[in-house]
Amino acid sequence: MFNAILLDKNDDGTTAAKLTQLDDAQLPTDGDVTVRIDYSTINFKDGLAITGKSPVVRKWPMVPGIDGAGEILSSSHPEWKAGDAFILNGWGVGEVHMGCLAQRARLKGDWLIPRPAAISARNAMAIGTAGYTAMLCAIALQEQGIDKNSGEILVTGASGGVGSVAIAILSGWGYRVIASTGKAAEADYLKALGAADVIDRAELSAPGKPLQKERWAGVVDSVGSHTLVNSIAQIRYGGAVAACGLAQGLDLPGSVAPFILRGVRLIGIDSVMAPREKRIAAWNRLATDLPASKLEQITSEISLADAMIKAQDIIQGKVRGRLVVNVNA
Repeated sequence: MFNAILLDKNDDGTTAAKLTQLDDAQLPTDGDVTVRIDYSTINFKDGLAITGKSPVVRKWPMVPGIDGAGEILSSSHPEWKAGDAFILNGWGVGEVHMGCLAQRARLKGDWLIPRPAAISARNAMAIGTAGYTAMLCAIALQEQGIDKNSGEILVTGASGGVGSVAIAILSGWGYRVIASTGKAAEADYLKALGAADVIDRAELSAPGKPLQKERWAGVVDSVGSHTLVNSIAQIRYGGAVAACGLAQGLDLPGSVAPFILRGVRLIGIDSVMAPREKRIAAWNRLATDLPASKLEQITSEISLADAMIKAQDIIQGKVRGRLVVNVNA
């Protein structure tokens, strides 16, 4: 028997979440590796799943948790053997396949990547999908030719998981990073991560003009909606935006003007189904380019039981940085 958070549907369609015990017979039969989970984490998507605020879960009952780190217990996959250390991010786990907010899981070996030796299981989950996505965004800006001499980089949703890690990475690479947040009290936190300045998210969150004063060489956006549109409208000629989130909304109420008049590039960042080689490259960069001291600044550790409480907080924007779930606590 092992501990897990289990989600099910109530008769009225709402989501019921409980901490319970499961056994191996209840694990999915379509996986080829059985793993011990040492740490998981709570991302925005996990918060939506646990609270039922969005139809993230598409198969019931479900163990949530899109991220996991631990060791292989048994494997019929040719690349994995008992004792191997792994990281899992995405692939529909916690949505259509039982996830990692549990002490044990059965997964597909093709979904896993080797955990870099320089990253502990705990730190892997302090990074999690949010941090791995931040690295994908940072790499995308580099690939578009945006370097530290190109101009300022805007990071929206700055006090969240993606934003916090993006600031730490980009400032470490020598970029001048401007953080956008609705939490004025977090200014010192964001500057400690490397932000050169902090602006109020209200500057970006309301409808704005199709073309605005050119300000940013690049943007990492985890917010979407008007915030993304205004960010695009403020990009300098030839700049780029890496878009990875929808905290404000799914809509894109904007204009083609920045694209056809300023040559702005909008790059969509997908972390869920990203190819394995792209994942490994991002995690190898995280192992070398994300200082452990900054990672610790953004991380809080909670238990499985706490995860159900914090799920509500994360979708309400009340969580700073990253939440690591110690599934054995």
